[in-house]
Amino acid sequence: MTTVTLSKQDGWAAVTLNRPERKNAITGELGQDLAQALEDCQQDQAVRAVLLSGAGGAFCSGLDIKEFNADPAPAWLADFQQIWRRAHSALYNCEKPIVCALERYAINGGAALAFACDLVVMGETSFVQVGEVQQGMAAPYNLAWLALRYPEVVSAQMTLTGRRFNGEELKSLGIAYACVDDAQVQSEAQALAAQLGGFPAGAAVAIKTGMRRAHSDNADQWFDRFMPSQPNQAPQRQQ
Repeated sequence: MTTVTLSKQDGWAAVTLNRPERKNAITGELGQDLAQALEDCQQDQAVRAVLLSGAGGAFCSGLDIKEFNADPAPAWLADFQQIWRRAHSALYNCEKPIVCALERYAINGGAALAFACDLVVMGETSFVQVGEVQQGMAAPYNLAWLALRYPEVVSAQMTLTGRRFNGEELKSLGIAYACVDDAQVQSEAQALAAQLGGFPAGAAVAIKTGMRRAHSDNADQWFDRFMPSQPNQAPQRQQ
């Protein structure tokens, strides 16, 4: 893996989006590496919690439109929808609690990654933006994760307005677990992941799988609920 790093600590693992020169923007390679890292964490019984973050002081800026529109087209472009589904399925199927260290921003496709995490620690000036509505596009993975975790009124605010929501607003909505000083995001998130990883083996897994029993769908069934029947944009324009 080159676009995502995996580092295993005592009881927990750090999964880091590693394209800091592009603000960790999403490509096919990043989707493949993210899925591989999360599947590894799920299979490793020594990992009891996962920390998802971005390198270079930002979480994720969404799709890397420059790479999607490159000429010649990248080899992964034709398979991107399947690649990105695998990454989100790995998040959905991970029975270990996932902590998100959200620095600076999580935009569009990056926002969906943040919503997929169980506990989000973010900075006071960090923000999340689901801006697809401004581009005339659906936001299927954002909708899927929001519907899984939050009331419809929260989904409506996040997806219909297209605006930025800062850390305090997201904490008031119940999306952020903690809103801390910008400089403390990584240390606070790491401490939380270490705390969860220090709990008795199987405890958090039992709780998380118990919560998920409220939904009988597997990953594909759940995400398919939110896919537009007739996408109005080519794959390289979806975020």
